[in-house]
Amino acid sequence: MNYEFAKYPDGTLGVFSNIRKKENGEKYIHITFKRVKKYEFDIYVIELPSYKIILESGNYSKEEKKTFLQIVQNGAAFFFKYARLGGLGIK
Repeated sequence: MNYEFAKYPDGTLGVFSNIRKKENGEKYIHITFKRVKKYEFDIYVIELPSYKIILESGNYSKEEKKTFLQIVQNGAAFFFKYARLGGLGIK
């Protein structure tokens, strides 16, 4: 399941996943930034807690990607807390 946390002026939607487990038992979540275009998507996915880039597709600029990484770094505790609680409770 994914939970929306932000919608930016350029149409980018920010979502975070529920907590998942790898085969080794390590817990992780994915933070996805996605912008819909006429015939395609811009997508940038970061995994927590490793901060590894999982997917990069489309035309996000280097500056946008840097901003997304800062958002994820600054909000890591927030994302894990609300992934554990099942989202933000905003409908």
